Amino acid sequence: MQLALVGLSHKTAPVEIRERLAFESGRMGEALHSLTAYDGISEAMILSTCNRVEILASAHRNDPLRDFLCAWHRVSPDSVAHYLYDLRNHDVIRHLFRVASSLDSMMVGEPQILGQVKEAYRTAYDAGTVGPEIGSLLDRALVVAKRIRTETGIAHSAVSVSYAAVELARKIFGDLRGKSVMIIGASKMGELAARHLRRAGVSMVLVTNRTFDRAVEMAQLFDGAAIQFDHLGDHLDRADIVISSTGAPHFVITKPDAERVIRKRKNEPVFLIDIAVPRDIDPAVNDIDNVFLYDIDDLQQTVDENLRSRLDEASRAEEIIDREVLSFCDREQAREVAPTIVALRESVERLRREAIERNRRHLGPLTPQQQEAVDRITQSMINSLLHRPISELKHLSRTPEGHKYAELIRKIFNVREP
Repeated sequence: MQLALVGLSHKTAPVEIRERLAFESGRMGEALHSLTAYDGISEAMILSTCNRVEILASAHRNDPLRDFLCAWHRVSPDSVAHYLYDLRNHDVIRHLFRVASSLDSMMVGEPQILGQVKEAYRTAYDAGTVGPEIGSLLDRALVVAKRIRTETGIAHSAVSVSYAAVELARKIFGDLRGKSVMIIGASKMGELAARHLRRAGVSMVLVTNRTFDRAVEMAQLFDGAAIQFDHLGDHLDRADIVISSTGAPHFVITKPDAERVIRKRKNEPVFLIDIAVPRDIDPAVNDIDNVFLYDIDDLQQTVDENLRSRLDEASRAEEIIDREVLSFCDREQAREVAPTIVALRESVERLRREAIERNRRHLGPLTPQQQEAVDRITQSMINSLLHRPISELKHLSRTPEGHKYAELIRKIFNVREP
């Protein structure tokens, strides 16, 4: 297996360079065909996302991949050389397993990259640029990624402030189905939190904003209802979850406001999320029974704890990848030398039979027992002769240079693979 990879990512290049070298999805098939037209490239796949651009190929050298990348985007090699990384064989396998498993992502554990890898694979397959080498590697990478997400907690905890709000809401209410949420202030973070809550089962979204048109606009995103900001107090008790982010210089919800809400709700719990700076909700409301208030620092603390947990899980994932890389390399390299071993045995067996036929007139007539003895003796000699070369070839096939040893054996014994 001869694998080559040239790429850049958020770790090696700023966004303006990544944008410059990104591939348009509508021209990906054209790019793949152009790539495989380069000398020495038999299979290829391109992964292009906002955070990385990587060219994977079955090739003996990495230079054609760099040449293609620069030619396609019409950039000089010197202008991008220090942003690029080059990987070969064993390192390509490890890298692809880590990428598909989100261990190389900006946010460890994020789920989007696996879908992006699948899409890149599907595009290359449809373009006819994927063969047995890249195909077997990608098939295994997808299995490894699924195994890591199943066997570790790498993606089980919230690592964004907006999603942390959902986690905390679940702790308070358990099942969120049938619950309602009110967004106070049409901020982007409030919108993200509402999206997460809606996906978690929240059925009703109410939106209020000082600019009513903006409230209407956001409410339409969730098939919800817009509330006039001046009438907030009349509708606050309708919400099980309140997300506030107005940027107001004073409290939007005071302790007396919260006390009225909890009375109207007949002590049904309410979850208040204050993601405004300065704060929108008086911290004193936390003194009220069945009122649960979390501010931006509380949410960030949850995110930080979850990030630490993900990093701990990532170390377990790395151990899985170590084992998977070794296993994959063993299988692939054994598969690669198998034709050489078969061809070697067939070649030597043919020489054995030819030698017997050439010397048959010197042996005279042979009984079946004598013929069997000749075959047994000559086959034993061949087995003894081949035992060491074949054993060494199997052992050396597990090294990065295993293919070179297979080539050497074929040259020494003058054999060709079928």
